[in-house]
Formats: sequence, structure tokens, C-alpha cells
Amino acid sequence: MSKAIVLNEKFENNGEVVLPASYEEINKHNLYLYVKSYLAALRSNTARAKTRAEVSGGGKKPKAQKGSGGARWGSKRSPLFVGGGQAFGPTKRNYNQKVNKKQKALALKYAINAQANNSTLFVVDSIKIESGKTKEAVAVLTKLNKRDTLIVCDTIDEKTYLAFRNIKNCYMVEKQEVNAYLIAAYHSVLIEKSVLDALTKEA
Repeated sequence: MSKAIVLNEKFENNGEVVLPASYEEINKHNLYLYVKSYLAALRSNTARAKTRAEVSGGGKKPKAQKGSGGARWGSKRSPLFVGGGQAFGPTKRNYNQKVNKKQKALALKYAINAQANNSTLFVVDSIKIESGKTKEAVAVLTKLNKRDTLIVCDTIDEKTYLAFRNIKNCYMVEKQEVNAYLIAAYHSVLIEKSVLDALTKEA
């Protein structure tokens, strides 16, 4: 069974918490489908090309219908001409991919379990930097000793936000913002116990 590392108020190792055994049985394909859907939803969807009906010009027939021995040319708006419309070019497109609620829940469970398996899921009662000093926030991350960290709080107070906001190797979110993609994207996760309990209960 997977185990999360429990930290005390000084962010030092203080034991372990076992995740449900059912998490081990989840297929990783659920996470793949969620991540694919999440990234697709981020696409800007701005690619656009004009068709021959939308480009300017083409009012006059380029040459006579007969007599040249060549093909018939009706308009310079044709895709065959420089400055003409584009045939089958990109237009507005919906990139959204549906993932049902069960798959989202399974993806979240799998991502949490994967972090626990890697010994990179850290649980603490509260993540608060009352002084608001970045120096203290850096000290917390230094104790974790990981490349980058996702910090998940129930609610982020102003002082804690000020302490962490300028640190480039961490990202802080509240409970309602967290998802399987964010948990999987970071090398470690520091999460408040109340949030982990709520996520595992809801998922």
C-alpha cells in the first residue's frame, strides 16, 4: 500500500499515513485521458484562414474564357492564385474532449497514489507563513529537498501567499483548484491533511 509522509509543524518527518488499498488497482489510462482533455481545453483555438469567399479582389475575370488554349480562369480568389483563398484551411474548432466524472475521480486517485509511491507526497496539518517572509518559505522547501513542489492549502491567507509567490520552483493552489494534472505535473506535493482527507473522500 502507498504511504504519504507526514510532517510536523517544523516540516520534519513525523510518520506516515496509508492511502486506501484500492488506489493501487487504478489503471493509469484514466490519468492519461484526463491530462489529454485538460491540455486540449487550454488550446487557444485561434487558427483561422480565409476561404475564397472571404479574400479581397477577384471582381474581373482574369482572361477570356476561350482562345488561350489553357484552362478557364474565373476569379483570382481561387486557391490556385497567389493571394487567393485557402482550400480546407484551419477554421474555428472545438478541441474539448469529454471525460466523465468517474474517470476524473480515478485520475485524481491515481495521481495522488503515484506521488505517494515515489515518496513525494507530504502531508502537514497547516501550511502558514505568518511573517509573510520569503526566507521562511524557502526554508520549508529546502527541507523537502525536491526540484519543484505543488502546495495545496484549504485556503491561502495573504501572508502565506506573499511568502511563496516569488519562488520559482513551487506553485500554490487552494483545494477547489487542485486537479489530477497539477498533482502529476510536479515532482512533489505538500498538502494540508484536511485537504487530502477531503480529496480522497470525494474522489
